[in-house]
Amino acid sequence: MNNTFGTLFCITTFGESHGNALGVVIDGLPAGLEIDEAFIQSEMDRRRPGQSRVTTARKESDTIEILSGVFEGKSTGTPLAIMLRNTNQRSGDYNNLADVFRPGHADYTFQQKYGIRDYRGGGRSSGRETAARVAAGAVAKLLLKHFGISVRACTEQIGSIRAEKIDWSQIEQNPVRCGDPSAADAMACLIRTQAQKGDSIGGIIRGEILGVPPGLGEPVFDKFDALLAHAMLSIGGVKGFEIGSGFSAAESAGSQNNDPMTASGFLTNHAGGVLGGISSGNVVQFRIAVKPTSSISVLQRTLDRNGNEVEIRVGGRHDPCLVPRIVPVVEAMAALVTADLLLRARSSKL
Repeated sequence: MNNTFGTLFCITTFGESHGNALGVVIDGLPAGLEIDEAFIQSEMDRRRPGQSRVTTARKESDTIEILSGVFEGKSTGTPLAIMLRNTNQRSGDYNNLADVFRPGHADYTFQQKYGIRDYRGGGRSSGRETAARVAAGAVAKLLLKHFGISVRACTEQIGSIRAEKIDWSQIEQNPVRCGDPSAADAMACLIRTQAQKGDSIGGIIRGEILGVPPGLGEPVFDKFDALLAHAMLSIGGVKGFEIGSGFSAAESAGSQNNDPMTASGFLTNHAGGVLGGISSGNVVQFRIAVKPTSSISVLQRTLDRNGNEVEIRVGGRHDPCLVPRIVPVVEAMAALVTADLLLRARSSKL
């Protein structure tokens, strides 16, 4: 099982949803970077469970423990390890799932691939695994800030309810992390309604990377947009990715989709800030589609380990919508890709 992501700025995550702890080891972080532990913790607080009525009821503080790689508040250039202890597991909620495959989950595929699986919340396939990514992404954000680069994301759509505008100052002012306050209220209401039915709902997240200089990206296979797609699709529940105009470009003429260049910059950004797999200096813009949470208490048909057809209602504590808590994960993965490509670009020419 590969649990490592990145080339120069490289992370390896570990831990399970109901194990003792989760964590990440970051390799390749340059020495001398000020490590703001309060900022890292604030990023963890954005992702942690139990933060509002539209998220899981599981309570975890996700308090970070930096184990290595920092001395007198600065990175040493050695592996930086961060651990997050699990404190609110209720593994007994999953005893009835030991021999049953939950629809929409990785239960069946993990069993087929490894011949064994951790049925307590899904183990490594659980969304809880992303806590370690957010910790690493926070460190990547600190590195990017040093170069004037920032990352942000927001909820653009929940179900059929779409934000009509994006006010980035509003993202952390509502539980769904939407930049349109009126749409945010309707989104939260829809999520609560689905939860009351024992069901779930999906949505769309928009991401942006600002201040990216031209020249980041490693053609042919490690293009900026290719690595972003890899990063986003590695997040559990993400089923679609597009950059710039994305799928709508298929309906456009070349004269409409090309971004005219002037002495003062690009007039449009249909390319999403990436040309030929290399950053153009424009804002990198992308969107991802997130499926409805698979763990629902609606009666569903499935199979047990012996191949018998059975029916199941999934209990436990789950997010009725994954989107709000995936927003900081999207930012983390975008930061990790950008940090890695930034370090790689520094060796591309004299």
